[in-house]
Amino acid sequence: MADADLSELDLILGNSNKRFSGVTSTLLQVLPHQQQGLKLAVLGPYHLPEGTPTLTFWQMVKLCRQPRQNGKPIVFHARRNDEMIQALLAKWLFGAELKIAFTSTAQRHHSHFTKWLMSKMDSIITTCSAAGSYLDPPADVTIPHGTDITRFSPTKNRVEAWKALGFPGKRGIGIFGRIRSSKGIDTFVDAVLPLLKDDPDLTAIICGETLPKFESYQSELQQKIDQAGLSDRCLFIGTQPFERLPQLFKAMTIVVAASRNEGFGLTVLEAMACGTPVVATEAGAWKDIITDSSLGECVPVDNSKAMELALRKVLNSDIEAMAVATRAHIKENYRTENEAEKLCKHLKSVAG
Repeated sequence: MADADLSELDLILGNSNKRFSGVTSTLLQVLPHQQQGLKLAVLGPYHLPEGTPTLTFWQMVKLCRQPRQNGKPIVFHARRNDEMIQALLAKWLFGAELKIAFTSTAQRHHSHFTKWLMSKMDSIITTCSAAGSYLDPPADVTIPHGTDITRFSPTKNRVEAWKALGFPGKRGIGIFGRIRSSKGIDTFVDAVLPLLKDDPDLTAIICGETLPKFESYQSELQQKIDQAGLSDRCLFIGTQPFERLPQLFKAMTIVVAASRNEGFGLTVLEAMACGTPVVATEAGAWKDIITDSSLGECVPVDNSKAMELALRKVLNSDIEAMAVATRAHIKENYRTENEAEKLCKHLKSVAG
């Protein structure tokens, strides 16, 4: 990006992770809407749409040392520890004039180092009440994530949408996320196997990447599925293309989020935007989002029996009435546009 284009930037977004993650997904979803309200560039080229303005660390340093016509510093928005470090190095070692905001989503006690980094920020943002409860001092603002309700939208015919996927059975329960213990895939398997035994028309889909260090974890789950005689209806389908996820979400009868810990958990928003009821653990922001049983069920973390009972309850409910309710709830409260508008307003205030 040429210096002439960089000269009037309002915002730099950290993008330090080469591996696609939930944080990356959040950045990508709000990016086009933020571009309507702020002139921005991204530090790091990973996973960005073609044409997105990017810059290197040294371009950022050079830019932020130049006088600004409007007299206001550029704001750096970090979402990861190493992005806070990048911004602080630019500011302290190389004299960059920056204001730094950090979004904290972690629902755990932060390490001493992370607390120290956060203490050097000009503003702290959090995304839900659970994450905010771990912050001392409190966050300056709570801005929940949103989802793209155009991309994630309901199907006119869930039965036909399921058939189009080519899986066995007549309806599906799906869980989406990396295959690892923290995502509670084992809780899901333990909860869903009794349902599959009772209902031959039901299929369970486990969608997500398995890193080499978690292959033994998946193998143990597969062995349990095999022993139950359900390997044809409890399926690991691996990583799916990003563009296929809406097709999968809208075809499911229920989407499950079983994490033991979670920063926010966009899967629930995306499924509900597709008109699909959810059963989720009390992790992430899910207790904030699933406010009553017309939208789905929240169950305690690491409790497969409670999850099984919640799944049975939803399966015996009016799924299409719940579909209308979930879609309306997300449309009113959790659109990406809402998140981007609140972020732009707050980051402008950080710049002063």
